[in-house]
Amino acid sequence: MIGEIEDLHVQHCHSYFANNAQFFGSEIVSTTCTNSCTNCLSRKLELESTSNAVNAKQLDHEQEIEATLAAPLDVVIIGAGVIGCAIARELSKLSLRIAVIEKGQDVASGASKANSGIVHGGYDETHGTLKSRVARLGNSRFASLDADLHFGFRVTGSLVLAFAPSEVSELERLLENGRKNGVKDLKIIDRAEILKLEPHINPLVHKALRCPHTGITSPYEYTIALAENAIVNGVQFHLSCEVSDIQRLGPGEGFIIRTTSNNFNSQPQEFYTKHVINAAGLFADKIAAMLGAADFSILPRKGEYIVLDKTQAVFANHVLFPVPSPERGKGILVSQTFHGNLLLGPTSRDVREDARTNNQILTDILAVARTSVPGFDATKAITSYSGLRAKCSRKDFIVEESKLCPGFINVAGIDSPGLTASPAVSEMVSQILQAIYLREAGQRVLENK
Repeated sequence: MIGEIEDLHVQHCHSYFANNAQFFGSEIVSTTCTNSCTNCLSRKLELESTSNAVNAKQLDHEQEIEATLAAPLDVVIIGAGVIGCAIARELSKLSLRIAVIEKGQDVASGASKANSGIVHGGYDETHGTLKSRVARLGNSRFASLDADLHFGFRVTGSLVLAFAPSEVSELERLLENGRKNGVKDLKIIDRAEILKLEPHINPLVHKALRCPHTGITSPYEYTIALAENAIVNGVQFHLSCEVSDIQRLGPGEGFIIRTTSNNFNSQPQEFYTKHVINAAGLFADKIAAMLGAADFSILPRKGEYIVLDKTQAVFANHVLFPVPSPERGKGILVSQTFHGNLLLGPTSRDVREDARTNNQILTDILAVARTSVPGFDATKAITSYSGLRAKCSRKDFIVEESKLCPGFINVAGIDSPGLTASPAVSEMVSQILQAIYLREAGQRVLENK
């Protein structure tokens, strides 16, 4: 897993070791490095001879550093959450020099590590929005992605539960909306069929919308798998590296990105790149504002969850949703996790960075979840957590080259179903970047051999 190196030298050494973390272990120790990386090269050779930790193809450290300084990067991606890592993997298929900058100590250190892990069916997103298009397409990509990357994905299906006749009209709206979105096999089922599928559901259930295409995954393992594949394909990752300033050099001349360190072992860095992709999640508006390109704002929402032990997983075979509402969104779900626990949540509150959980809120989650599944044992709760999601003032995903700053691509406001949409969003970004290269250079980027 990337991000495990504890002892880094000066700026260039930090980049080398961090970008090749899979070849090193914790035995790396601090060494004085003052000039042109000669000492670093000696230390690297010493590590090779004593621990055999370095792959032979990493022996050109000095040449790699010189090349990095001599030539600009083609793309810098800001943010190593699920969206940033999906983009990194997709762009790694092209012949480009790519770096990912992440302020956290590892990938998936923000919203991507703490969400529901649901691969949504695509029926809920308003027809005609970008969300609706990329959610349906993204859902269709997960089985093949898992076959390639082995992060873990399972199709479970989902039920949206109506407990009163007055809620059936909402099921009918979702059914029609889903069909417009191209989601197949949606069906409204009655109580008898619901209880056959889910014997532990509240017997007062009236009807449900069934979607057979919903699935579950481990969001952080998925993100890590994307990052690892991107690294194998040559993408550099710079962790504990927070953007402090971005300067546009002029039309077609690229950008300089300056960063500060969030790790006492690493140093501030400066990146020269032709293009920037803003996948900074909760802080995407702040990043865009550095270039005067913030024509949107991010409205963070906090969701809290409870995890019960694996003995409680029998209470949900499907992902179980209540009827949605504008106030609570998709509402408190009950679902298995990919690893076989029972998950309850999330809530939805306006907060930007506070990740603490609240006892009263957790009590409310238990009460609301019992509306759907009354029989679970709350004493089997093993942990709780919270996650933040980046709602956008435009009320839709933003995936576009900035009109205010050419060469700068905003990928912002990616809240639910962002995990589901990530494969399709990354493909869309690749298409946008290819269009930029066609405009700037008169030709598309070749695929990476």
